[in-house]
Amino acid sequence: MSKWDVVYLPETWDDIRRIDSGQLRQIKKGIEKTAQNPLPQSEGGYGKPLRNQAGLELAGLYKIKFKKLGRRVVYALERENGKMTVIVIAAREDFDVYISAEKRRIKYGL
Repeated sequence: MSKWDVVYLPETWDDIRRIDSGQLRQIKKGIEKTAQNPLPQSEGGYGKPLRNQAGLELAGLYKIKFKKLGRRVVYALERENGKMTVIVIAAREDFDVYISAEKRRIKYGL
């Protein structure tokens, strides 16, 4: 499969509107690069798997880390459809990004 289809949840568009344009360009580039092969690193992709921690059910989701920006992108994969669903784009502060990811994962059944 060449490039995966990238889908954004409605709430993710709100996340995007809160990011300044300079950071947003970098984040979009990172998402585009990851969409070339969003599979886990163990399968030769760019994905960094999340695990269940701090009472959050995050196993099966993946993240893109933007260390210099202090941001995380959390996404889910639908392998059979070749779809990469961006769940949340937010600053990594006190696990807030991961709390939002879990809530949205549950809401949308991802």
